[in-house]
Amino acid sequence: MNIEVKVPAVGESISSGILSVWHKKDGEAVSKDETLFTLETDKVAQEVAAPEAGVLRHKAIEGEEVKIGQTVAEIEPGAVASAAPPTSTAKPTPPPLPSVPPAIPVPPPIPAQPVAAASFSTMASTSTAPSDSRSVRKKLSPLRRKIAAQLVMAQHTAAILTTFNECDMSAVMVLRKELQEDFVKKHGVKLGFMSFFLKAVVDSLQAVPAINSRIDGDDLILNNRFDIGVAVGTERGLIVPVLRDCETLTFADIENRLVMYATKAREGKVSIDDLQGGVFTISNGGVYGSLLSTPILNPPQSGILGMHKIQERPVVVNGAIVARPMMYLALSYDHRVIDGKEAVTFLIRVKDCIENPARLLLGA
Repeated sequence: MNIEVKVPAVGESISSGILSVWHKKDGEAVSKDETLFTLETDKVAQEVAAPEAGVLRHKAIEGEEVKIGQTVAEIEPGAVASAAPPTSTAKPTPPPLPSVPPAIPVPPPIPAQPVAAASFSTMASTSTAPSDSRSVRKKLSPLRRKIAAQLVMAQHTAAILTTFNECDMSAVMVLRKELQEDFVKKHGVKLGFMSFFLKAVVDSLQAVPAINSRIDGDDLILNNRFDIGVAVGTERGLIVPVLRDCETLTFADIENRLVMYATKAREGKVSIDDLQGGVFTISNGGVYGSLLSTPILNPPQSGILGMHKIQERPVVVNGAIVARPMMYLALSYDHRVIDGKEAVTFLIRVKDCIENPARLLLGA
């Protein structure tokens, strides 16, 4: 009896996906737990393995939208894989020659005559169309469609406002340089800037609880947890894996989890659970060279912090103009929930934590 291969459930809110690629051909022998195909949904891509060994029979094609629970293949246990058709070495028999018609007298050549200029329509009919196209149309991936819908929904449903500040990165850069060698030896990962900002965000959320809230219908939800999303760019688009219980994490814990998520994102193994439940998001456009931006909220959250490129700029310190490594910070927030005073207080708190990182180390 053939074994049906069905599209697995990959999340409570997901009803369909795209069978993006078959890893095994139709009629090919497969082993148990061997990857058969990749299912791409509006959130993640998931590889689906063979439940049993046998010969695979496709019931769906690459690029087809398939429903959760739909049978996309069957496996024939104990069957023999299809063999390629034998190649014949015999020469093909040439077709019979057509009979020769009687000779037809050839008329004498017509003298050349001057030709009038052809009309434009005539010319167009004889021209050759260009072989390449100036544009290519293709369907958006499920993830890109989801991102587009989320961004538009965020703009339409929240009163988004952005406040800006800047922070001097000198103290963090000096401290990071002093601790880097010992940190790598002890923990096996580098000490990055993101862990400082993540700890600063947690400290600031604790100081300004209004930022750690969201609207749900007519209710206001006040979060008592600190599960922070960190935006990660991938070839498929932007995803936001969530680091949970950040108030309990050390710098090493944070850096190890960031490396884990980066690896999972690169290999396409981020799960639905990895992306759900965040209360606040950090986005670092500085890694791409962005000097300043206005980040868009990640619904249903009420706040997102934008980090940017570190750039030496002239600033006044103790009455003197000096060059310092500065970073612009941007906090976008839902003005329905958060007042301007709270937003500014939060951002100044983040700035103070970064400019005085000893506070974060003592807190850790």
